[in-house]
Amino acid sequence: MPQPKLLLNPSAVTLALDRIAHQIAERNTSHGEVALVGIQKGGVHLASRLRQSLEKIWGHSVPLGLLDVSMHRDDHNQRLPIDIQPTSIPFDPTGKIVVLVDDVLFSGRTVRAALDALTDLGRPKAIQLAVLVDRGNRDLPIKADFVGKEAPTALDERIDVRLKEAGAEEDSVLLLKS
Repeated sequence: MPQPKLLLNPSAVTLALDRIAHQIAERNTSHGEVALVGIQKGGVHLASRLRQSLEKIWGHSVPLGLLDVSMHRDDHNQRLPIDIQPTSIPFDPTGKIVVLVDDVLFSGRTVRAALDALTDLGRPKAIQLAVLVDRGNRDLPIKADFVGKEAPTALDERIDVRLKEAGAEEDSVLLLKS
């Protein structure tokens, strides 16, 4: 099996997230309306880190939610949801600018499911998407508003995001060949 290729080292992960936080702050001048929602599992820790950065930039707390999209996916006939995670949205998304956060954007199907799940809970003023890595190969016409790294991949490759909060020794993003 070929060696994984390092796409982002720990400092590059931190820089990418800082850049995304500043882009979110720059784009959303009505920062009191912004809330973050991390998509389970990959986006949860990233949303938490973005929240910390935005709170430093704006000087006030930023609502944070967690969203499991398992029951909103369109591929239940291909794979049953076996690892359902909690959804916790401790705010009403209606009228908010909700920034969905995920680790990797690939086909767009997870984001589509997240849009369905989120709009079941309320009607946000706007929904934006922040991802650490955009690997291309979309099945659906979905584009991220904020991207840490563009990493076009082949279909037989995958992206592995490793974060300290999830038990990794250090933050990194690796490209793996199947």
